[in-house]
Amino acid sequence: MSVKNPVIAITGSSGAGTTSVTRAFQHIFRREGLNAAIIEGDSFHRYDRQQMREQMAQRSLAGDHHFSHFGPEANLLVELEGLFREYGETGRGKCRHYVHDEAEAELYGSPPGTFTGWEDLPASTDLLFYEGLHGAVRTEVVDVGRHVDLCIGVVPIINLEWIQKLQRDKAQRGYSTEAVVDTILRRMPDYINYICPQFSRTHVNFQRVPTVDTSNPFIARDIPTADESMVVIRFADPKGIDFPYLLSMLHDSFMSRPNIVVCPGGKMGLAMQIIFTPMILQLVDRKRRSR
Repeated sequence: MSVKNPVIAITGSSGAGTTSVTRAFQHIFRREGLNAAIIEGDSFHRYDRQQMREQMAQRSLAGDHHFSHFGPEANLLVELEGLFREYGETGRGKCRHYVHDEAEAELYGSPPGTFTGWEDLPASTDLLFYEGLHGAVRTEVVDVGRHVDLCIGVVPIINLEWIQKLQRDKAQRGYSTEAVVDTILRRMPDYINYICPQFSRTHVNFQRVPTVDTSNPFIARDIPTADESMVVIRFADPKGIDFPYLLSMLHDSFMSRPNIVVCPGGKMGLAMQIIFTPMILQLVDRKRRSR
């Protein structure tokens, strides 16, 4: 953790909704005039799209049917921890981009499914913001989360997470239901061993719980809307949280435990603004006082 150069991380699995949470933080950064270095977790994958397919095929032939982006072997976790450490100490570091689609290919000048070259982070940023799979991961080799000043977990209940992934991959990537299910099954051991444990190391978790039937996610035609959901917000350390003010601003909310607020799904964005704006400003104020 760093006083001079704070690091914020959003962590969650594929289909969890971390991209939507990132947009809420970008609104805060823009409103408060903060210059954030934005890091996408995909840029720290070890293999590009074609290389990953080849690795999966080779490992399947060798009897490993669970090799996935969720696990450490498919990612540059040492480099990710190194970036967090270096940024915290110096405000500098290197990053690259993973090119997801044709629109990004035109923007970055690299084909979809590949990486751009490594480049220095922009100079004079106020903080580093990471969104991806491994913001708080810990293995025998790395402990990424120890360098993070504010870590947020995005954890919809598992059926909702699968519905969101199924709908996204089928609509945006043209995958069949069977292909997405195969991916879910292949990733399951790494999900259990490397994704889930992170949510016990976060400072705040947001878990969306649908209030409609999602008992069979593989036949769902639609993703439950925000108004068809509740959000469970868990604080690892409730000290310093003004719960009466939070409840007064989030109408129809309640506390289920001394460190948990439950609010309507449609209030999730507002909740993030109320909760994280003062936290971010406190980190930036500490940074400025340390100069």
